[in-house]
Amino acid sequence: MQAPSVGGVRLPKGKGETIRLARGASLTDFADKINANPASLVQVLFHLGEMVTSTQSVSDEILELLGGEMNYHVQVVSPEEEDRELLDSFSISYGEDAGGEEDLVIRPPVVTVMGHVDHGKTRLLDTIRKANVMAGEAGGITQHIGAYQVLTELEGFERLITFIDTPGHEAFTAMRARGAKSTDIAVIVVAADDGVMPQTVEAINHAQAAVVPIVDSVNKIDKEGANPAKIRQQLTEYGLVAEEYGGDTMFVDVSARENQNIEALLEAVLLTADAALDLRANPDMEAQGVAIEAHLDRGRGPVATVLVQRGTLRVGDSVVAGDASGRVRRMLDEHGDDVIEALPSQPVQVIGFTSVPGAGDTFLVVDEDRVARQIADRRRARDRNAELASRRKRVSLEDLDAALKETDTLNLIIKGDNSGTVEALEDALMKIEVGDDVELRVTHRGVGGITESDINLAIADNTIVLGFNVRAEGKAGELANREGVEIRYYSVIYRAIEEIEAALKGMLKPEFEEVELGRAEIREVFRSSKVGTIAGCMVLSGEIRRNARARLIRDSVVVQENQPVSSLRRFKDDAVEVREGFECGLTLGSYNDLQVGDIIETFEMREKPRA
Repeated sequence: MQAPSVGGVRLPKGKGETIRLARGASLTDFADKINANPASLVQVLFHLGEMVTSTQSVSDEILELLGGEMNYHVQVVSPEEEDRELLDSFSISYGEDAGGEEDLVIRPPVVTVMGHVDHGKTRLLDTIRKANVMAGEAGGITQHIGAYQVLTELEGFERLITFIDTPGHEAFTAMRARGAKSTDIAVIVVAADDGVMPQTVEAINHAQAAVVPIVDSVNKIDKEGANPAKIRQQLTEYGLVAEEYGGDTMFVDVSARENQNIEALLEAVLLTADAALDLRANPDMEAQGVAIEAHLDRGRGPVATVLVQRGTLRVGDSVVAGDASGRVRRMLDEHGDDVIEALPSQPVQVIGFTSVPGAGDTFLVVDEDRVARQIADRRRARDRNAELASRRKRVSLEDLDAALKETDTLNLIIKGDNSGTVEALEDALMKIEVGDDVELRVTHRGVGGITESDINLAIADNTIVLGFNVRAEGKAGELANREGVEIRYYSVIYRAIEEIEAALKGMLKPEFEEVELGRAEIREVFRSSKVGTIAGCMVLSGEIRRNARARLIRDSVVVQENQPVSSLRRFKDDAVEVREGFECGLTLGSYNDLQVGDIIETFEMREKPRA
């Protein structure tokens, strides 16, 4: 059978085979899979209305479109699958405990505390771990994700519980969701005097989506107006039925301020873990886990808070987390004490990464530094290709002219004190909706202070730099002032969102709406050799203004549009406006086909405030 032809280009014909391609693959990658010439694929897509180069990262839709034309089934590999295949190529199995049942030992439960802002979540954590984290918070919300272990007692045995602290404001949805996914049990905090709020529901949805058991902490029972029974009733609407009502969710009434029933809450966490979960891990394998948070420390370099999920992490291990790699030079616990090894469910700060991992990145120990670097490099290339493909706008031949026109774009560089905050801020900014006229583009994001290279990038791309809890380093501030680069500093995330949204709306082209001024009926028509045809009119409604725009209506049909009222008179005197009920004479620019009975409708275009 002859090879298929699109636009005169001969192509190798597939037989319905499945072609697996990574997200953000190029036409060259596709051509390698089917032994074709990349240039021919470029031509095919051109005839199909898509213009791309052979090395450009393209979207999933374009890959599937091309595959369909050539009788191939294109399967775009998800980042998770691609990562699994990448690790398989190095003979690494992630997410599984090595060994048999006899190698597994009980590990502490990992708990995420979530809830509505101002419902006392931070104070509750503060009371539990006897450390004041509220003093350093801006705007009353936790800016960083931390992890802590507390020691409690159950039935005469000392037990550890690991707490992951996630922020409670909706702007940190992505960070809170990531916390729920790396946890065993979710503690939902609800204020007894306030009730279920939107962020409470959001937290419940995150926990239920992660399929983790929920313990409800009804806080502020010491306050006037507290009604714990009402909270129990409200939460039944979301599938959380208290044990006393015949359900399986444990409710504990606490007062973080007065330190009431805190031990009962910890006991409920352990009882829920013992009843609903099989929390065991193999401590004798190479460590695997998740990076809870990471930031760039001026004196120590990249510092990552990691939660060991299986295995034992030791000083000297070669590690890779996301696209960051390194060797563990030092480990610290939540008290700042040095740790030689970290067991399953233990959070530690790791020093030794060559770059800052992303919050939520999986980390694992590998045999040697070379393997760690190779995995990190391949992940970095994969993420870059996927990002380029997602940013690329589809341009067809039909709308090429429109695509070539200049578009209004607000370019941003985001620098923050830790990777979770930077990601959450970028996520929140990209969700701002201001229509299709203005585009928001984050050209660079990173952890640490604002450097001269950031300013140079901003100069090249006409970009605004956002600093979140960081400042310009060294001569970067002087360079920004000299080159006119705007740097905005923030310590509260929703203030940044509000200001960027206002800036985007300010870039929008003004919207105009037509406002009718008046209507007049032509009663007589006069011819003048000097000014042309003059309409003698009676103003029926509103007012007729000189220099206003007008349309001529004849038998309910618009016969002439957007003509100026070039002259307007009352008897022999020039007039600026003539109101309803009065007669006037006027001319419509150079238009002379006026007839008795025609209606002249005047209007003006006024700028409309945007919603």
